[in-house]
Amino acid sequence: MSCPLSSARRLGAALLLSLLVTLPRAGAANEYLLVAGEDLVGEVIRVQALPEDTFTEIGQRYGAGFDEMKLANPQVDAWLPKGTVIVPTRFVLPNAPRDGIVLNVAELRMYQYLPARPGEERRVATYPVSVGRLDWRTPLGTTRVVRKAANPIWTPPENIRREAAAEGETLPAQVLPGPDNPLGPYALYLGVPGYLLHGTDERKQAGIGILATHGCVRMYNEDVATLYNRTPVGTPVHLVDQPYKVGWGNGVLFLEAHPPFGEESEGEVQHLTDMVQVVMDATAQYPDYPVDWKRAEAEVQRPSGVPVPIGPRWAGRTTTPGAAQKETPPQRGSQNHPSAP
Repeated sequence: MSCPLSSARRLGAALLLSLLVTLPRAGAANEYLLVAGEDLVGEVIRVQALPEDTFTEIGQRYGAGFDEMKLANPQVDAWLPKGTVIVPTRFVLPNAPRDGIVLNVAELRMYQYLPARPGEERRVATYPVSVGRLDWRTPLGTTRVVRKAANPIWTPPENIRREAAAEGETLPAQVLPGPDNPLGPYALYLGVPGYLLHGTDERKQAGIGILATHGCVRMYNEDVATLYNRTPVGTPVHLVDQPYKVGWGNGVLFLEAHPPFGEESEGEVQHLTDMVQVVMDATAQYPDYPVDWKRAEAEVQRPSGVPVPIGPRWAGRTTTPGAAQKETPPQRGSQNHPSAP
């Protein structure tokens, strides 16, 4: 059983899924070394689209979600991309504790801060995800992983069964493990009752990186397997909504902008005051830093989801030489308490 959607979104989702069911699976998460004093990880990739490619296929190969690909390539046909395509695999780390798991709902992306291996620096893994749609928003705040389950059973709650019935579908009392289980092969249960980090059924394996769930966090099955194996019960989970992330990379200030939650990006001026506040916070120790406000405003008006410099390299800030280096190869192989994907 797939997640029930509103009627308008159901039609679009059905078309999306019908086009995606034969796509290859995603591989392991992108991982990066954390460098002291640096807020950026990764590098933007530019690839040549193959004749059979779509944004979803390219995103799966390189660890990007569908909406991320659309933001980074606004002039490119998502279903028939041609020529060079930008893959947004460079990130400003969210303004949140670098501990455990951080989910930025505005970004449709999760970060997992990993313990240091003997003799090595700490790493961060990052995964594209789907989160709650507008009428079933993913909650915000700090919680923990309270239990984990392999081959979970999904018990649809009554409110979701009623929603499905109103749209002409009948949900069973339980969905057993298997390819049709919308929780996928693994689930991590949060301290907020009814909310999970989980995989997906086979039909939606290719549809990661959009607003589509009943509040839970949906992942590629390969990614949730990785998360499950490396996340102990008790791991903190920070759920934030940060459409504008600002951070330092080798002495340069970068802005990474995403559409504010639930808003379209085309041509809208979105919360300039919020962006200004984030920039001011990042430069509080460096009040003379010459911020390029015009470029920052342009990025807010048309977010690309890609970190862009909004000032020069600043000699007044001590930096660590070199950017964070990628550890793995770039190509990849509310209130409703829903207990639902």
